[in-house]
Amino acid sequence: MTEAFDPRALAAGLHRLRQAGRQEETGNFTLPADLHQAMEAQNFLAAAENISSNAWKVTVSPEGQAVTGPLHPYAEAASGANIPWVPGMKFETEIAVRLGQDLPIRTGAPYSRAEVVEAISAVHLGAELLVSAVRESGSISFLLFTSDRLGNSGYVLGPKLDKSVVDTAGGMPLKVTHAGRTIYDGPAQHPKGDVLTWLVDYANDGLRPDTSLKTGALITTGTLSGAVVLTEPGETDILFGDARLNFSLS
Repeated sequence: MTEAFDPRALAAGLHRLRQAGRQEETGNFTLPADLHQAMEAQNFLAAAENISSNAWKVTVSPEGQAVTGPLHPYAEAASGANIPWVPGMKFETEIAVRLGQDLPIRTGAPYSRAEVVEAISAVHLGAELLVSAVRESGSISFLLFTSDRLGNSGYVLGPKLDKSVVDTAGGMPLKVTHAGRTIYDGPAQHPKGDVLTWLVDYANDGLRPDTSLKTGALITTGTLSGAVVLTEPGETDILFGDARLNFSLS
């Protein structure tokens, strides 16, 4: 007999693992059956972690369904950001956008990319840190990974960039050093080519919450550097074009 899914129980288990800095294999969890159940569990996990920042990551499932998860702990580099380092932590250089107007759910014509760009009030350089409580991350069950806040374990918001960077980020020079060694040095490359692909997909998702994509929300848009494992704590320095982001992991 299949064990009934309990989103509260899954969230509590994920929370315990995160607090202990531990991971479990996918087979040790009772899995959500659909995205609704996964998001229920994610919401309970966010509540357990007292997440209040209006900062989100957006991606798509293997089936092409846009999904989000809250970014936590969230820090701004201008305030001297320091994020806890955890064994197995991965790092991604990203572009984050802040909405200057609401993008309400539409029932008619879908949002165009140009309309999403118009809604953006600011663009920033950012860094996402990732560690999932699920050993395989999302490779076996993307729904379980979604419950685990899509593996997010921190975000550092860096300096403002020219808004046009949403069109030009691909191919820009990007160099990242961590703990005194270079971990990425090459052109910025987003998995979809366009940094706004997943945000446009999410804007046009009729199943997203009514409270999503409101004025003031910060959305990070996906890696420009791949996911690089950080084997030790230390200072991280990102040079993206002429913009610099520096923060510490300890």
